[in-house]
Amino acid sequence: MATPVWSATPREQVIQVPGFADFLAVDGDTVWATNKGRVERWSRRGKLAEVAMARPCGAMTVAFGSLWVADCTALSVNRIDLRTATITATIPTGVANPKGELNVVAGAGSIWVASDVAGTVARIDPATARVAASVAVDPGTFYLSFGMGALWAVSAAGQSLQKIDPVTNSVVHRTALGREPGFLVAGEGAVWVQEQGDGTVVRVDPVSGDVSGRVKVDATLAYGDIDAGGGKVWLRTTAGQTFVVIDPASLAITARVGQAAGSGALRYTRAGLWTSAHDAHTLSWWKKPGRIGN
Repeated sequence: MATPVWSATPREQVIQVPGFADFLAVDGDTVWATNKGRVERWSRRGKLAEVAMARPCGAMTVAFGSLWVADCTALSVNRIDLRTATITATIPTGVANPKGELNVVAGAGSIWVASDVAGTVARIDPATARVAASVAVDPGTFYLSFGMGALWAVSAAGQSLQKIDPVTNSVVHRTALGREPGFLVAGEGAVWVQEQGDGTVVRVDPVSGDVSGRVKVDATLAYGDIDAGGGKVWLRTTAGQTFVVIDPASLAITARVGQAAGSGALRYTRAGLWTSAHDAHTLSWWKKPGRIGN
C-alpha cells in the first residue's frame, strides 16, 4: 500500500549557505549550524553570527545560555555564549568518533558527550566547565539523547541502546538493536533509534527498555537525523525524500516530504522545521509542522 502523503506539499524556504552546513541546534527563532571551520547562527533572513573553530562536528545542544559543540580536531567541547557569539570555555573531553557522527546533549544539570571509542561518556559540569564524571559504556558508543529522566546512548558496533541513570552515572539497561544503529531521540513517549543498516526506526519503551515496534522507512538510513515533537517523529533521510513523518502511536508513515537532498540534519520547533543539506549548501525552513502528515 502506498505511503500516505500530505495533500499539499509544505512550503519550503531555502536559504543558501556557503560551505558545508550540517548539524543543527535551535536557539529560539534562530538556528546554529556547523560548517567548515566555524559554527554559524542563522535566521530566516540570513546569517547573524559565526564563531571560528578548528573542526566543529556532531549534533550540538543549547543549554545554560550557551551553545555546546564538539571539536573533532581539538578533541574537546566548546562553550559559546549565545549573546556574544564567543567561546567562553574549552573543555578537553576527548571525542569518541573524530569522524564527526556524534551528539553533545544536555540533561540532569549537565552536558554529555561520548568521549572515548573504547567506551566512555564524559559528563560536564556547566558551572565549572570541567568533566565531573566519566560513564563506562559499550565500545563504539557515539550517539546520545537525554529524555524521560535518563541519558540514552547507542553503540553502532555493539548494536545496543543503553539507558544511563544520571544519579549513579551507570548503565542500568541494554536493548539489542538492528544493524548499524545511529542517531536517536527520546521524546513522544519513547526512545526512537535509526537502524541505518536495516532502513528502519525502532521504538523502545523508556521504562521496560523493550522494543515496542519498528517501521520500515527506506532500504537504508545512512546518516540523516531524527527528532520528535508536536505529536510526531521527524526523520531526515538521504534517499527518496528530504524527511519522513512517523505517527508515534501507530508507527504509520504519514508523510514523505521534499526531494532527496543527500545527508543533513533536522530540528523541530512548533513554528517550523529546520533541515540542512550540506551537499546542496542550503538550510530549509518548513512552516506549520502541525499540518504536515495529518
